[in-house]
Amino acid sequence: MTDLRLVSTREHQLRPLVEAALANELRLMEAGIHRTEQRLLEFEQKYHLGTQDFIARYENDKMEETMDFDEWIGEFRLLARLREKADTLKDIRFAS
Repeated sequence: MTDLRLVSTREHQLRPLVEAALANELRLMEAGIHRTEQRLLEFEQKYHLGTQDFIARYENDKMEETMDFDEWIGEFRLLARLREKADTLKDIRFAS
């Protein structure tokens, strides 16, 4: 667990500002996750292959190198990073 303490020289409360910023960032992450999932679905429909099966075949050199496949792998990795970041944001709690 990591603790973070914020100090401001201003009179305004920091907590509502930070909560709003975190909520906004989470909304952006979730929108990115949705767009990336849609992109993966497009590849799956185009190639009649699930992403997990594609990745397994690609990693075992059973798929040729194409621009589409490079993009597919990039979207797959992006989704993992976005989900990890969103989970981190969801786990943030404010100390009393």
